[in-house]
Amino acid sequence: MKIAIGADSAGKPLLDVIEAHLATKAGITVSNLSQSGFYADLSKGLAETIVSGENERGILICGTGIGVSISANKVPGIRAALTHDTYSAERAAKSNNAQIITMGARVIGPELAKAIVDKWLESEFDPNGSSAGNVDAMNRLDTGK
Repeated sequence: MKIAIGADSAGKPLLDVIEAHLATKAGITVSNLSQSGFYADLSKGLAETIVSGENERGILICGTGIGVSISANKVPGIRAALTHDTYSAERAAKSNNAQIITMGARVIGPELAKAIVDKWLESEFDPNGSSAGNVDAMNRLDTGK
């Protein structure tokens, strides 16, 4: 699996922990897309690599996780979910088919962040499950149909 990661200056220390954690996982390739500047630009760039198929999933980190989540969700076709616990990470994947999770480095600690990433990565969306209709409806919002 190809995963893009990125953080602003507030999220960089937690991103470093997540990047090292992902490096221990077999079958995962990580691209760190962090850059200086606005987190909105970082989020847009990372989200666009997912829409294009260059990466399958993404992780964005800022101080609260809110700004990068809002910014990533501006990209048509993206579902980014703010996650600060393992249950929301699991549901982000299983119920919402979120390709991106976001976290706040000033909100959660490194061990919880690693557990959130692990839960999200092991969870998969069921296209025939009870949430499929909701995801289809979200997708229609991108196209205006």
